Amino acid sequence: MLLRVRVTLPDRPGALGQVARTLGVAGADIVQVVVLERLGGRAVDDFTVVWPGASRVDRLLAGLAAIPGVQVDGVWKAIGAPVHGGHDAELLAQVAANPADGLATLVDAVPGLLAADWAAAAVVSPDWASRSGSGGVASEPRVVYASWRAPSPLHLPEVTPLRARPFAEPGGARYAVAPFGRGGLVLVVARTDEDDLPAAAFHITEVDRIAQLVRAAAVILGDRLEAPVADHAV
Repeated sequence: MLLRVRVTLPDRPGALGQVARTLGVAGADIVQVVVLERLGGRAVDDFTVVWPGASRVDRLLAGLAAIPGVQVDGVWKAIGAPVHGGHDAELLAQVAANPADGLATLVDAVPGLLAADWAAAAVVSPDWASRSGSGGVASEPRVVYASWRAPSPLHLPEVTPLRARPFAEPGGARYAVAPFGRGGLVLVVARTDEDDLPAAAFHITEVDRIAQLVRAAAVILGDRLEAPVADHAV
């Protein structure tokens, strides 16, 4: 199976090689390495590896934990082959080529790009700001379209305020949300723990990537985004 392994490690010569060797000794075949962050002498790297399904991940985690200065931020299943930034342009080209299904195309593709479990487009109540300011309880976002691996029925968490950000439910899924800037329409992307594998939270670079995709799709689709919002109006 394909796993994504996120580690924080010292940003010094040899540290990346130590992690790579440990992954190899544990039985993982590295197919991609992505540097998410380098700051203050530390780096955050995502390794995509092919992992023998019959092997226990505990051995992998123990090996990484034994490396001085290395912290495992998450290990989770990745769906499909690893992808790179060039796929974002391809996705937006698909959205532009068939704008009638553009929103569904975006929602279906984003989980694969971000090694996430599912995504959904949802509409937030137009009076969310006044409810929040008055201490009222905001209503649950209404699902417009969800990707094929989304739970059914799908109950979304509170996603206001409407800004691109990561968040997590206590003991639950990790989310990233980004607004389209039209009528309370937002994109919600989720990772969940599975088979005792702790999924990583969305990194700020991943949130920025989602936000850029959403902004570009909003420009491409324009007024077409008003239809799903109107269809799900209160």
